[in-house]
Amino acid sequence: MSVQYPQGLATAGEKTGNETEEVRLQKASKQIVQNAILQAVRQVSQESKQKEERDSNNRGGFQLGVGELTKKHEKK
Repeated sequence: MSVQYPQGLATAGEKTGNETEEVRLQKASKQIVQNAILQAVRQVSQESKQKEERDSNNRGGFQLGVGELTKKHEKK
């Protein structure tokens, strides 16, 4: 007695046209995830640089303020 499968359905181990579609979808999904990770890394990097620049500017401004006070003090 043999098992008969309806036409168009694959048995275990057989390849179908759908498998190619599944592989294509897996590759597309992987690419989407990679792009999202890359974008997130770029965004974090950019935000870190901007924060460093702000912190650097704030320190510089504070130091200039201290220098100005010292100059005023010397004038007295």
